Amino acid sequence: MKDKGKKALADIFFLLIACTVGAFATTAVMIPNGLTSGGLTGIVRILQYFVDINFSLAYYAGAFLILLVVVFTIGFREAKKVLVVTLLYPAVLFVLELFDFQLLEEKDVILAAIFCGVFSGVCNGIVFWRGYAFCGTESIANIIKKKLMPQVDISKILLLLDAGIIVISAFIYGRNIALYALVTQFIASKMVDFIIYGFETKIVQVNILTARADETVEFVMKELNRGVSSRTTVGEFTGQQKKELVVLCSPRESMLLKRFLASVDPGAFVTVLHVETVWGSGKGFSSIDGD
Repeated sequence: MKDKGKKALADIFFLLIACTVGAFATTAVMIPNGLTSGGLTGIVRILQYFVDINFSLAYYAGAFLILLVVVFTIGFREAKKVLVVTLLYPAVLFVLELFDFQLLEEKDVILAAIFCGVFSGVCNGIVFWRGYAFCGTESIANIIKKKLMPQVDISKILLLLDAGIIVISAFIYGRNIALYALVTQFIASKMVDFIIYGFETKIVQVNILTARADETVEFVMKELNRGVSSRTTVGEFTGQQKKELVVLCSPRESMLLKRFLASVDPGAFVTVLHVETVWGSGKGFSSIDGD
């Protein structure tokens, strides 16, 4: 119970930071520079063009409405994932709106689009890192997938929803503003990856088919100081069984492995796959139990 309490306090602390950064991006960067975005933020910005409404109150109303739809369509279990942020984020938005602060000294849509993407990405990254989510188009996409399109990947549904919001924004705020919104979305997505994975050493997965498997295993374990696993694979053309070696290592180490194979078995067949991150106890890997 004590550990759960500490985790809950840590979650609230980081979520408060995330919501503050995200709200700052909206109130101090996006709105003062006449920009927009995808998601629920973009929907509220469209409404603001037609109706003089407070952004934070409109956002809260939209998030609460989506939350109710989630509860009645896919259950309270799914709603719990977005409940905390649904309550916290609009409240922080409302407080920051009262300060009426602008980050940029003068209107600059290019800088605004960049910084809005950075701050929004930091906000989303921290929220996802702690295992929570926003109640916006992500929740709508989840409902569509579970109730209407179970065969379609949720990321594709979300992409279509956000793209639709940005396209509508183009007719209201102009094509340039919509294009800046795409820039913001792109930068935000990259920042999310950075927040979640950080500057971890990039890892590649090297799959090797070689007639000198034993020598290769010895090289990997003794020279590279890496682990290696093996599995049996069958070539359908020849019907022959071979041992396939699998190695996780850094890009530099993969080049050393390539040179070794070129010297002992020029006929080796090697595929190299990019791996975003690896969690484990091995050298150069992130701890699986780290936050």
